Amino acid sequence: MTRAPPVAKTSTIYAAHHPAHVESALDIALHSGVSTTTVKPPKYRRILLKLSGEALGGESGVGICPESIHHMARQIGEVRQLGVEVVIVVGGGNIFRGLSGSERGIERATGDYMGMLATIINALALQDALEKSGIPTRVQSAITMAQVAEPFIRRRAVRHLEKGRVVIFGGGTGNPYFSTDTAAALRANEIGAEVVLKATKVDGIYDSDPKKNPQAKRYEQITYAEALVKQLGVMDSTAFSLCMDNKMPVIVFDMFKPHNLKSVVLGEPVGTRVTA
Repeated sequence: MTRAPPVAKTSTIYAAHHPAHVESALDIALHSGVSTTTVKPPKYRRILLKLSGEALGGESGVGICPESIHHMARQIGEVRQLGVEVVIVVGGGNIFRGLSGSERGIERATGDYMGMLATIINALALQDALEKSGIPTRVQSAITMAQVAEPFIRRRAVRHLEKGRVVIFGGGTGNPYFSTDTAAALRANEIGAEVVLKATKVDGIYDSDPKKNPQAKRYEQITYAEALVKQLGVMDSTAFSLCMDNKMPVIVFDMFKPHNLKSVVLGEPVGTRVTA
């Protein structure tokens, strides 16, 4: 009787620490007999992806663009295949922005609640695209609406992640006067994410608007303090403070470039990294 070849130590360690990951790239390689030396492990195991509402609106940034949403779903599917746990916070600016509404006469708190409802619409649209791609997804809302989404419960969200599901947080923080960037920073710390990935239409943070200034300089890395002092407008000051106080790194990158999300998760030099 021939003895079975021993399993590599790296695969044993991976299985021990991540038993709930569903069909990761390394798992597939092991089951198919492919050498695991060619599989690059992800740098991050649990990420929070912040998507703006405008990103879901495509080129115009208004309404919901099916092509853009399905493009995002494919990129998220790529990192799920690596065994990475994915949490998403969505904005609602493609439908309604509370601050803009208040400037036109709507009470600020009312406008912000309207914006929160817009994020739920976006969350459901993204959930639909993800599940059509075969990715099990749950939506949790900071505003109670039991017919369409689960309430936000931290332990339940973590359990979903451990079972291999993508979790989308809608409704912002559930409170007016707080942006969805702040919601992303808050949820990232609550669920133990290793990094906040802020998806934009540009490939990082610049010292000025690259669309208006062709000579604009892109930062490869910058500190929270520098970003605040220079008023680079990446995230609002409340969100930045939450990340800075809890040493949560933020990476700003271009989500519209194919496979860019996967490149960031693998630790490749993509976008701009904001650290303490």
